[in-house]
Amino acid sequence: MMRDVIPAEELLRKTRAVGQYYGFTPLETITAKTRGGARKSAAYPETLASLTLDPVAETVTSFLRQLQNAAVTPTARQPLFIWHTNIAPGRPAQKKAVIQFHALGTDRAIADAVIIHALLALSRDLFHEEPIIRINSMGDKETRVRYARELSTFFKKRANLLPEECVTCAKRDAFEAAELAIARECAEDLPAPTEYLSDMSRKRFEDLLEYLEMTETSYELSRDLLSRGNVWSDTCFELVAGGRRIAWGSRYNDLTRHFFPHAPFNAIGAVLQVASNGGVTVKAAPARARFSFVHIGDEAKRLSIRLAEDFRRAHVPLAQDIGIESLTEQLHLAERRESPYILIMGRKEALEGSAILRNRQTQENTVLPLSGLVERLKAIS
Repeated sequence: MMRDVIPAEELLRKTRAVGQYYGFTPLETITAKTRGGARKSAAYPETLASLTLDPVAETVTSFLRQLQNAAVTPTARQPLFIWHTNIAPGRPAQKKAVIQFHALGTDRAIADAVIIHALLALSRDLFHEEPIIRINSMGDKETRVRYARELSTFFKKRANLLPEECVTCAKRDAFEAAELAIARECAEDLPAPTEYLSDMSRKRFEDLLEYLEMTETSYELSRDLLSRGNVWSDTCFELVAGGRRIAWGSRYNDLTRHFFPHAPFNAIGAVLQVASNGGVTVKAAPARARFSFVHIGDEAKRLSIRLAEDFRRAHVPLAQDIGIESLTEQLHLAERRESPYILIMGRKEALEGSAILRNRQTQENTVLPLSGLVERLKAIS
């Protein structure tokens, strides 16, 4: 039976571990540099008043405000992969725990894939059952305008066949009417948003599905999974366990413009919510990574996603930055961790089924086969 309440200390410990293995940095680490400074906390942008914010969107806006206050701006050259939770070490835990994963500054589909895998790994650990991944794409602005037009036509043509509340709602908000029709189980012929995707949105969605398939990740294409409002775009997905949604995620590129008008960036985020034992004070227990795994090329990236779970289950003290494309930036982050060993994989190694283990002290390189790699690293650690 799926657990309804999870201890706060377990939530924090397992989220931190998943973040490390999949390449997400704690928000508190990024914002610590500006903590205690004289910088004044910024108010929420007035432009947000014109947006329709669901509870997940409100959580994301709070996250973006913290980035804004810390003057943190990701770029395509230096994207940020961040995890965040309202469970803070040294403070009483909240009864409603919120865990977030965000990829900022990149429009590559690998960002979506890494967030989905991180959530999947964490959900398995927390709920002790295999979640269902439901996924769809609402496309970009161009797609949403076209799809809204098709939905309006759908409700007009079927006004005599659909519940009156759906038809009335469609005059105000076609997306809300579509969700209502789905809830009333009368949406069998509802147009699918993927049929109206722009070329760019279609390519991004196909790339994501390819990442999931190449990493042998099961998913359901769910045409009835919609994102309403003017916050979300392109990919949307949810994780379902025990018959209920435990996590929701989507891209929110346009939302970043309200907080960073002079330097907006691509962004995707996901939020997982779970009941916790509120009032308990948890301790901080950051683990030092003995190995830093760096990789370059799609073949190596796909393998790194699959290997992350093997490393994690074997408790190999390893960290990596799967979503970072630049090898130079990955090496820079590895240097900051001060890991004694660096594991390196390029396209050549990925195709040959091997990786290079570098001893940072002696600069000695050893080529290791992927078969038995986890056991070899565990023996060294």
